[in-house]
Amino acid sequence: MYRPLLYAALVPVLLMTGCTAETSTSPEPAPRAVVSATASPAAAEDKYAVWNAGRSTPVVDPIYPKRGTDALDVLHYDLSLDWSPSKRVLTGTATLQVRPTKDAASFSLDFTPYEIDSLTVDDAPATGKVTEEKLTVATPVTEDKPFTLVVGYHGKPMTTPMPSKRSDAHPLGLTVDRDGGLWTMQEPFGAFTWYPANDQPSDEALYDISVTVPKGWSGIASGSPKGRDGDTFRYQSTDPVASYLTTLAVGKYKKAAAKGPHGLPLTYWYLPRDKRALPVLKKSPKYLAWLEKKFGPYPFPSGGVVMVDSDSGMETQQMITLGSAVAKEGADGLELDVLHEYSHHWFGDTVTPADWTDVWLNEGWATYAQFLYQSERDKIPDASLDGWFRQSDAALRKEFGPPGHPRPSEFAAGNVYICAAAMLRQLHNTLGDKKFFALARAWAQDHRNTQQTRASFTAFVNEQTGRDFTAFIDAWLDSRTTPPKSLKDRR
Repeated sequence: MYRPLLYAALVPVLLMTGCTAETSTSPEPAPRAVVSATASPAAAEDKYAVWNAGRSTPVVDPIYPKRGTDALDVLHYDLSLDWSPSKRVLTGTATLQVRPTKDAASFSLDFTPYEIDSLTVDDAPATGKVTEEKLTVATPVTEDKPFTLVVGYHGKPMTTPMPSKRSDAHPLGLTVDRDGGLWTMQEPFGAFTWYPANDQPSDEALYDISVTVPKGWSGIASGSPKGRDGDTFRYQSTDPVASYLTTLAVGKYKKAAAKGPHGLPLTYWYLPRDKRALPVLKKSPKYLAWLEKKFGPYPFPSGGVVMVDSDSGMETQQMITLGSAVAKEGADGLELDVLHEYSHHWFGDTVTPADWTDVWLNEGWATYAQFLYQSERDKIPDASLDGWFRQSDAALRKEFGPPGHPRPSEFAAGNVYICAAAMLRQLHNTLGDKKFFALARAWAQDHRNTQQTRASFTAFVNEQTGRDFTAFIDAWLDSRTTPPKSLKDRR
C-alpha cells in the first residue's frame, strides 16, 4: 500500500542525508499454482478439481474478526459485471465454487445491501438475505463437500469506512468518481462492496472477471487480460488472489502496452488527466528487472498499472491501482511508489499474510525494497540509511507501538512499514548481501501462492541461515523501543 504521510515526510530527510456480461468459461488449471497439502485424494476426480489451486486454510482474522469466515474456503469466483454510468447502477452475477470447512445449517459471505435478483445453490433455488454487510444463505452445507453458489444482484455501490487515521485514508471499496466511472481500493477489506466475498486475506481464490461497459469506456480488473467481446472486457487469475488484492476500474481510459523482463506483458491504463504519470509507468520494465535481480522471477504472467482518482495506491495483483494524487508528487517520488507497489507482488501478493496481525510481512519487505532502490539511485551512504532507520523507528514505536501488534483503528500506520523495514535492515547488516538476498529470494520463491505467518517466517529464517534469530525477530516485532544495535542472535 502507498506509504503513509509520516513516511512521505521522512523521505526528504533521508534524501538530504544521502545528498452485461457473458459468463466466461472455467479456467484451465494453473500450472504454477501451489495445491494445498490438505486436498483430499479424491479431489482430482471431482468436478471441482479444476479449482484446486484456489484451496486455502481460512482463519478468523484477529484484527478485523467481523470480516470473512473460517467456515468457508472459496475456490473460485466468476464475476460477470455490467456498469451503467448514467444510472450509477452495477448489475452482477457472481458464481462461486465453495468448499465448506465445517458442517453448518447455513453459511454467510461478506456483501453490501445490493438487491438480490436470483440465488441458487447447486442449481436449486435458495433463500438468502443481506443484513449487517453479510449475505446469509439458509442452505445446509457439509464439510469438504464443495458447492456452487450463484448470486444475481444489482444496485448502487456503497463504500465502507477505512479503519485508519492516515491522511490519505478514504472510504474503502467500490467508488463512483465524478465522471461516473468506478474504482476500488480495499485494504484491509472492501471487496464485499462489489461482489459476495470471503473478505479476509487467508482465503485466496482463482478469479474470472468480465466487465461490460458503455461504448467508448474501458473495464479493467485484476488478473491477466483475456481480450474483449464488443464492450465486455475479460480477465483471469490462474494464481490465487486474496480478496483485498482484486481491483475494478471503469472509465474512458487510454491504454499503453509494453513488454517487461522475459517478454512479460505489461499494460498501463490512464485517464487523459493522468498522462503526466505515463513516463514513470513506462519505466516498469526497469523496476521489475531490478526487483527480479534481488528477489527472483516476477511471480505472475502479466502486470501493469491502472490510474484512478484516489490519494493512495494499492498493490492489486497483476494490476497496480495507483491514485492520481500520488502522481503529483513528482517523478522521483512517483517512481519510488510504483516500485514499492510492484515489490508487493513478491511480498504480499504471491506470499500473503494469513491475517492482518502480520501486515508488517507485506509492508516491511516492500518498504525495504523501496529504500534499497532509492539508496542505489541516489547514492545514499549506508551509514545515513542505518541512522535514519533507527531514528524513524524510535519515533514510530513511540507513536504507534511495535509493528507486530498493529492497532485495529490505525491500519497501515507507519510502524508496520518503517519499523519492520528497520528489522530487515539489521538482519541484512548481520547476514551480509549474499546471505540476505538468498534468504529474501527463497522466501518469495519458495512460498509462492501461500499464506504465511510470523511463526513461519521465523522458522524459515532460522532454517535458511542455520542460526536462531527467534529472539531477534521477537524483539523487533514486540518491543516498544528500538532494539539495540548489539542485539545478538543465538548460535
